[in-house]
Amino acid sequence: MGEIAEVAGGGTPRTNDAANFENGDIPWLTPADLSGYTEKYIAHGARFITQKGIQSCAARLLSAGTVLFTSRAPIGYVAIARNPIATNQGFKSFVLHDGVLPEYVYWWLKGSKRRAESLANGTTFLELSGANAKKIAIPIAPLERQREIVAEIEKQFSRLDEAVANLNRVKVNLKRYKAAVLKAAMEGRLVEPATSVAWALERLEAVAEVQLGQQRAPVHAAASEQTAYVRAANVTWDGLDLSDVKFMGFPNIERYRLRVGDILLSEASGSPNEVGKPALWNGEIPNACYQKTLIRIRTDARLLTPRFVYYFFLHTCLTGQFARLAPGVGILHLTAERMLAWPTPVPPLAEQHRIVAEVDRRLSIVREVESEVDANLKRAQALRQATLAKAFAT
Repeated sequence: MGEIAEVAGGGTPRTNDAANFENGDIPWLTPADLSGYTEKYIAHGARFITQKGIQSCAARLLSAGTVLFTSRAPIGYVAIARNPIATNQGFKSFVLHDGVLPEYVYWWLKGSKRRAESLANGTTFLELSGANAKKIAIPIAPLERQREIVAEIEKQFSRLDEAVANLNRVKVNLKRYKAAVLKAAMEGRLVEPATSVAWALERLEAVAEVQLGQQRAPVHAAASEQTAYVRAANVTWDGLDLSDVKFMGFPNIERYRLRVGDILLSEASGSPNEVGKPALWNGEIPNACYQKTLIRIRTDARLLTPRFVYYFFLHTCLTGQFARLAPGVGILHLTAERMLAWPTPVPPLAEQHRIVAEVDRRLSIVREVESEVDANLKRAQALRQATLAKAFAT
């Protein structure tokens, strides 16, 4: 790269001097501006600096067509300057010599993250120095051949982009279908009722035990008897992820011991979409307990089947009902007290079993399709890398 470009660093004006930023008109990028950025060209980031600001630090105005490459936190984001632009010190940018297409270098660098990282140094985090950025090796074809390679890459990626967009649309539609299935199930429209018996609507405390988990305190962490426990971090949309289970002491272990069929709700979350997220305990870990970030629902088996109630709470969470009624600023809390009064449908047991069987059947198909979609999205990403490798093969 050092043979085909000048390598330019960047800088940050003093942020406590308002004159460096206020009413600035010089686009100024940080690596954060490229996080999640998918376009090839970029005109500006979130902030602008003033002429005074750019003169007060190591930043410089880079010409349009400069290939901008992040050199730390993380290494490997890349874009092309659409217009004159400056960056902070998290970039090593390439001001190209004549005869080298910015788009050609852009696509090469998109496939060269590992090459760049192999040249980086650092203990806290990797950083690519200007001297080592010059050492990144790149095959340089004649200018006309560069144009051909870029055109072919972009043709192939255009097809891939269309395929990925279609796959993502399928994921959105599957999510909608799942929500529609649960809605129909909880409204009694998914299966034909076997009898004319109406559904009862009860306070949750009348049909189930509701209890918050054990508070985690230093005394519990230091206890000689350590028991595996489940917490909100273990609850996912696909069930319980128990790959990272913690341990602590439980002074009243029988109170908090989980039983097969217990339903666990995330008691608190900073995300409205996560508060109240449910999971069903199937006895995955013998004698496990649960912590205060979860509310345990233990149904009365004479009235409710656990899986029906799990689907009821999943529907409640996905429709945002928990989030709307969970108090809190920043962190939403569902609270066990609030759950005691939660209106809960109680269909006849036979109908619950039929509803659960039909929901299971339909959501099983959804999971199969989602798995295939995810596999194809991974294949698409692998195909991008393979396309870049083939395009630049010498």
